[in-house]
Amino acid sequence: MADPTGSPNSPEPVLDALAEVLKQRRDADPETSYVASLHHKGLNKILEKVGEEATETLLAAKDAEGNGESERQALVAETADLWFHSLVMLSHMGLDHQPVLDELARRFGISGHEEKAARQR
Repeated sequence: MADPTGSPNSPEPVLDALAEVLKQRRDADPETSYVASLHHKGLNKILEKVGEEATETLLAAKDAEGNGESERQALVAETADLWFHSLVMLSHMGLDHQPVLDELARRFGISGHEEKAARQR
């Protein structure tokens, strides 16, 4: 169910709505759409952004450890940037969030040690 502003208020509708926007903007005008500009620049640029956001998320986590609410909010904002750019990367590869959610669901209830060992076989 959406809130009065029309934005989804639970994770799956947010991801579904974002996937649709990313799909629509993939072929939009790069001059007017940030997402289209990333797709236009290609996979290497998108990966650069994912790496940049990952680094910023790590630094924000270090800043947030043992600090106040503003540092914690900065960590949330950087994590949102990382997730967003990861979704752009998936979109560029013709994927959306659902296979990632399916993989997480598959792993649910499996020991992290067991799952990691299974990947190495």
